[in-house]
Amino acid sequence: MYTKKIYTAGQLALWTRYETLVFTAIITIWVAVFYFLDLEWFKIPWTPLALIGTAVAFVIGFQNNSAYGRIWEARKIWGGIVNTSRTFGMFVQDMLTNKYAEKPISEEELLAEVKTLTYRHIAWMTALRHAMRAPKSWETTSNHRTNKEWGMRPPEMESTLEEDLRPYISQSDLEEVMGKNNKQTALLYQQSHHLRKLKEKGIIWEFSFLELEAVLQELFTLQGKSERIKNFPYPRQYATLNHFFMWVFVLLLPLALVPQFAEIGNTFKNSTPMIKDLFVWFSIPFYVIVAWVFHTMERIGRTGENPFEGTPNDVPISTIARGIEIDLRQNLGESDEEIPRQFPVQRNTQY
Repeated sequence: MYTKKIYTAGQLALWTRYETLVFTAIITIWVAVFYFLDLEWFKIPWTPLALIGTAVAFVIGFQNNSAYGRIWEARKIWGGIVNTSRTFGMFVQDMLTNKYAEKPISEEELLAEVKTLTYRHIAWMTALRHAMRAPKSWETTSNHRTNKEWGMRPPEMESTLEEDLRPYISQSDLEEVMGKNNKQTALLYQQSHHLRKLKEKGIIWEFSFLELEAVLQELFTLQGKSERIKNFPYPRQYATLNHFFMWVFVLLLPLALVPQFAEIGNTFKNSTPMIKDLFVWFSIPFYVIVAWVFHTMERIGRTGENPFEGTPNDVPISTIARGIEIDLRQNLGESDEEIPRQFPVQRNTQY
């Protein structure tokens, strides 16, 4: 149901075009120096370079596996939020009754209590997604020029948390929540206090109260897991050194690749002298391809390190939260005109 951006070949080329231009400039300079200054002696053997390339490939593979693990865990956490939210909405509607109430209340008052609890849960999801989008010092992917130039921003960057919470909770609850550091935790506390008061009035049976508290406990667990991924970065010793190792390999590669093409060109010395002189220039496209592959794989790993940052490749928590809200409010009997629309898709990307 919730999918992310799938890059076409053209979009992937645009995404990496600045680095591709850098690689083209690097190899062109190397070939020009080698060709015009006759530096056939300036080379290194393939064996040490192959060892470096193998090590870099292993490190990049490790980084990509780790980054994918963080993305997949984040998606499973928010999948759990989807299921638990639907369970909570169902429980609230069916467990608030006058059956055990000392002083029964009207049907309208029961529905109002159900709506208050449901709306506060929506407020909790809203606070959680805002917390997940809050920038961290180690989150730098969104600052890359190719991400900025497309002008795509998650909904949380277009409004404040207070504005987004106001439609769902009372003014007193809003003031209390905004005074806390962890807004989403404060909302779950409010939810628990509200359930306790309803239990004391007999609106919620004691067993039902325990079931609802267990749901809140599960929401706390899912919130904590999401916060753990957000607040604990991918270890920088792996991410930073991996980036440096990739550039060491890319910068050393011409020292072996260019002389190799020159040697191949020498085989045409007798048959086609023109090809012999110009064959070294064919190393340019081959170098660009190899460097592009290594760099793109490394960049994919960096992009996946922070699955809540708000880039096109992250988990679409805004869309997930809004989808849950639509489900809950439809099951409250609200009309389509009262329910907010799903966040728009930007360039085939959900946020």
